[in-house]
Amino acid sequence: MTDYKNLKLIATSSPHIRGSETTQGIMKDVIIAMLPALAYACFNFGLRALTLTLVSVAGCVFFEWLYRKLMKKPQSVRDLSAVVTGMLLAFVSPVQIPYWMILIGDCFAIIIVKQLFGGIGKNFVNPALAGRAVLLASYAGSMTTWVDPGAVSKAAVIGSNVDVVTAATPLSYMKGTDPAALAESFGNLTGTYGVKEMFLGQIGGSLGEVSALMLIIGGVYLVWRKVINWQTPAAYIGTVAVLTFLFPKAGSSLDWMLYSIFGGGLMLGAFFMATDYATSPITKKGQLIFGVGCGLFTVLIRYFGSYNEGVCYSIMVMNLFVPFIDKYTKPVRFGVVKSDKKEGAAK
Repeated sequence: MTDYKNLKLIATSSPHIRGSETTQGIMKDVIIAMLPALAYACFNFGLRALTLTLVSVAGCVFFEWLYRKLMKKPQSVRDLSAVVTGMLLAFVSPVQIPYWMILIGDCFAIIIVKQLFGGIGKNFVNPALAGRAVLLASYAGSMTTWVDPGAVSKAAVIGSNVDVVTAATPLSYMKGTDPAALAESFGNLTGTYGVKEMFLGQIGGSLGEVSALMLIIGGVYLVWRKVINWQTPAAYIGTVAVLTFLFPKAGSSLDWMLYSIFGGGLMLGAFFMATDYATSPITKKGQLIFGVGCGLFTVLIRYFGSYNEGVCYSIMVMNLFVPFIDKYTKPVRFGVVKSDKKEGAAK
């Protein structure tokens, strides 16, 4: 018989799998993945693309440091998440906006959206997208004026940009309700920019979202480094491609689809914003649902909304559904039958 009186019970902590990944390391990979798009932006729009990005990064780092300092909390600027937010906010802004304006977006993104909710990992929407939404609502004129990359003059690093030649974005040509006018407008677009120019990024638009090629290179790097999964970008881009191919508003189905996926911020949003750890689902099935939802809202906004672009708002709307997606797509624990799972979900 077992001698229970002399039996020794050793209590130890549960086994854990430890990985070598750190927040700083992940953010470094994201920064590296954005460098091709930043380099192309400098080539396309001039040196101001770099200075605007640096100002945005410095602003985000400063506001995060200031908030943590005033609230007497441990500093978190070394994790580089503020640097990523600063780069992303610059990427979704026109290159010629004033420096003070993007600093306002930085302040809102870091303090209001990120830090007031507890810091990294606790924000419920993407900070950079929220900052862009505020800038668009407050300074619509500046946020919807785009530099023509084909013009000789580049955006000035310091001083006035009045001599910069502006141009409409491809998505503005694809907006309209009158079929005849839209067909003519889309014909003008295809005559001005070919698919090659759309893919390379020789078009008007935000600083870091115009080159689909450079963004795809960065996205493939992130997938290769296992920083992100392929499910969300594939579902997002695939949904937009399928819907625009099946329901074109002008031209051929193929042309309308290609101009829809290469125009605007779809590639940037799919690879760098919809995959944000804090605001996207954790399960593979949930990531597919999230990507499909982003794609659906993007097409609906572009087709029926008053705004040309739909990526920013579609991702933020889907960010709000993430807790529900995670709740209903989490895998069943070993030994739990479906009836028990339904009862637990109902509580």
